[in-house]
Amino acid sequence: MSGKVNLVLTMLLVACGLSLVNAQYQARHLFIELERAQSQARQLDIEWAQLQLDQSTLGKHARIEEIARRDLNMTPLTAARTQYLTPEQAK
Repeated sequence: MSGKVNLVLTMLLVACGLSLVNAQYQARHLFIELERAQSQARQLDIEWAQLQLDQSTLGKHARIEEIARRDLNMTPLTAARTQYLTPEQAK
């Protein structure tokens, strides 16, 4: 009877050991995934900051005006070139 108890306890001990090894493996695997996700989040934050900087730079009025003059040959509006419509002329 004592031999059977020892065998059952040994099997239980082996099962607990295997369960522990499996739990540690899964914990390491999840930790690695967490580290990858955090690294990707940091990279995306850096890209987001860069895109915000690019957007603010590209959207400045002076840059848009300079491109309009250079590439589209546009000129600034002056009072001499402006036509004003009155309600009588619009009909």
